[in-house]
Amino acid sequence: MTERAPHALIAEDEPLLAAALQQDLARAWPELQVVALVGDGRSAVRQALAMRPDVLFFDIRMPAQSGIEAAAELADAWPDDLPFPALVFATAYDQYAVQAFEAQAVDYLLKPIQADRLARTVAKVQGLLAQRTPASSSTAAAPPAAPSAASHSPELEATMAQLRALLGAPGLGIAPAAAPASAATRLSVIQASHGTQIHMVPVAEVVYFEAADKYVRVLTAEREYLIRTALKELIEQLDPQEFWQVHRSTLVRATAIATVTRDEAGKQHISLRGRPERLPVSRLYAHLFKAM
Repeated sequence: MTERAPHALIAEDEPLLAAALQQDLARAWPELQVVALVGDGRSAVRQALAMRPDVLFFDIRMPAQSGIEAAAELADAWPDDLPFPALVFATAYDQYAVQAFEAQAVDYLLKPIQADRLARTVAKVQGLLAQRTPASSSTAAAPPAAPSAASHSPELEATMAQLRALLGAPGLGIAPAAAPASAATRLSVIQASHGTQIHMVPVAEVVYFEAADKYVRVLTAEREYLIRTALKELIEQLDPQEFWQVHRSTLVRATAIATVTRDEAGKQHISLRGRPERLPVSRLYAHLFKAM
């Protein structure tokens, strides 16, 4: 059976730049089929999960969600039985961004994109795809067995490690490059308004924080409060040894975690002391839970 041509998705919020990259790719890699052009990170995740392309070209700075954040969300939701797409980030020249990409061995393109640089990227991606077995991308292949608890491929694990490092790297426009809060400046009380009242919630009583739409839920053993402070801002004001991020939208008090359970699909969930909920752990943060 003839193997299908490789598919690509381009996520770029500037339509002219997206069209230019598509044209440049048509010259550098005629066999590559660009199956979608999207302009924001959330659409990139949604379309990639639907179309399952072989290659992703993600701009770093996009509305609502950066390219790296979108890639991390996509990796968390990606099916275990499929190789994760080859990932290429595009960025305007920034010394810190380039250093971060090179330190993590992640391929990148600088804007404006030069033909020789694109040719090197194409050759690198083609080499990566050639290393994968045809059966992994063939739609006619027999369905694989259900993934085991330790079925995440080394390639996907390496990608997750790269994305974790990039999410914390300065200069990528993901979050303000602020220094961690010192013991003297860490948040000790959460001020949560409710009607005409402001509740003073000691951080020591918080079991977990969860981002929800425009708010962050603050959950203690007895109550729930809503605040408008972004989860990213809270992370910068809390002790990272005390509160662990276990999902892009969830920050949990480490000492409140009672058990971590892995289901048949290999997904982890945590049970909490003082709360009835079971919270999912994303692949990005699964490395936090390894037996000592």
